[in-house]
Amino acid sequence: MSVNPFSPPFTSLPETLPIFPLPGAIVLPGAELPLNIFEPRYLNMIDDALGSHRLIGMIQPDPAADNDIDICRTGCAGRITQYRETADCRIEMVLTGICRFDVSEEMSTTRGYRLIVPDWSRFDEDFVDQSKVLEDRHQVLVATLKSFFEARGFEADMKKLEHLPVMRLVDNLTMALPFDAAEKQMLLETVDAEARYTNFTALIEGEFGIPDSATRH
Repeated sequence: MSVNPFSPPFTSLPETLPIFPLPGAIVLPGAELPLNIFEPRYLNMIDDALGSHRLIGMIQPDPAADNDIDICRTGCAGRITQYRETADCRIEMVLTGICRFDVSEEMSTTRGYRLIVPDWSRFDEDFVDQSKVLEDRHQVLVATLKSFFEARGFEADMKKLEHLPVMRLVDNLTMALPFDAAEKQMLLETVDAEARYTNFTALIEGEFGIPDSATRH
């Protein structure tokens, strides 16, 4: 992602992080995730985050588990970049993805929400500008997406999408498209940009019936 003067540098990421486990909801570096917060424990979480580093870790419950307690190994921290309180005691906010993390350990808390010790070490490249990464794949990816949207009958602003860099397209659509929780998690955990691109296009081709010729490069 590009450098954001309001975001902490990689070396200053916090040693503890509140987490928001939510099935099917992920955020990736540089992408935005709107959230509607109303549970008291998560209102506490937002209040505490606003008073410190403004970071919240989005993480999925483990889709392979048969309970609501187990969480995935990897999530992504987002920074609160938009915030609005409503008359009915909700918070409408936007998280902008900053950096992924692995869960090192979970800590106790008296505020209702869950708190972890994040291990950021695998994801220092999340702070590298991705605007030119895989630039040569842009036309192929746009063609793939056009085929996908036509096949599914989805409306999309292709002119807007065409102006996004390859990895911004991949990451934003990883969040937005109807992949299942395990598929979203697989893409989230894929560190290397080229591997994430390959996995993304393979899912498009295989799950959504996009012709193989549209994803060749």
